[in-house]
Amino acid sequence: PCLAPSNTQPALTMRLPAVVAAALASLLLALSPPSVEAFGRPAASFRPAGDVAASSATKMDMVRRTPMTMPTTTPMVPYKPPGQDYAQFIDIYSRMMRDRTMFIGTFIDNDAANNIISTLLYLRKDKPGEPISLYLNVPGAVLRPGLAVYDLLGQLRQDCEITTVNLGLCTGMGALLAGAGTPGKRCAMPNSRFLLQRVGLDQPFRGQASDIGLEVRDVKKWNERLEAELARMTGQTASQVRADMKRDFYLSSEEAVRYGLIDRVLLPAPQKRAAAG
Repeated sequence: PCLAPSNTQPALTMRLPAVVAAALASLLLALSPPSVEAFGRPAASFRPAGDVAASSATKMDMVRRTPMTMPTTTPMVPYKPPGQDYAQFIDIYSRMMRDRTMFIGTFIDNDAANNIISTLLYLRKDKPGEPISLYLNVPGAVLRPGLAVYDLLGQLRQDCEITTVNLGLCTGMGALLAGAGTPGKRCAMPNSRFLLQRVGLDQPFRGQASDIGLEVRDVKKWNERLEAELARMTGQTASQVRADMKRDFYLSSEEAVRYGLIDRVLLPAPQKRAAAG
């Protein structure tokens, strides 16, 4: 009675083929191409030679089609210091300043105004009396820093000639700076433009209503000062300048000559003609 039933061993024998079949099925599934792994390498390494060549060609095309871009750093140019036998590379703006030429092409905020003022003061101290050339492409300026640069140009005009050239667009205070050169030396390129406009708050102002009113009143006063400077510079009446600056007032280079903001338009040598006001 304690012995196992006589059909136990035959039942085990009958289950063995099912186990073996399941194992074989699992092995075949594991050896199928989508998931085969042999000797530690993935199935992708067993792709046909044609697929590998096509993939390599695609990668080469992607590499070849990568766009080439110019460096974004400041251009460097060779410069040979006096008394030396070899040249060294310096940035283009420093090289221009050695020839007393400045290029102003950024929005003039406090930092930019400080850099411009310090450079102009150095040029005046370095070689007193020699002319200075300013090339302008100014998209705008903060009112108070722009007026600081304008006042310094007015002081420098007493010591040396200042040539101003509008290269593209001078907006707001930039237009005032373009007209701040020595009379007869204020120029513009043929396709350049000027935009005369009032200047608003430097940045959002918060505080009590009385403080906001004081800030607005101060900005209005300085805009009136800007209009007065433009009237004195151009020869227009203050009322005319005020009426023109109620909205954005665009001027081409020829119109700026007739308005009195600049003196002449720079033209190619074969085409020089009477473009002076």
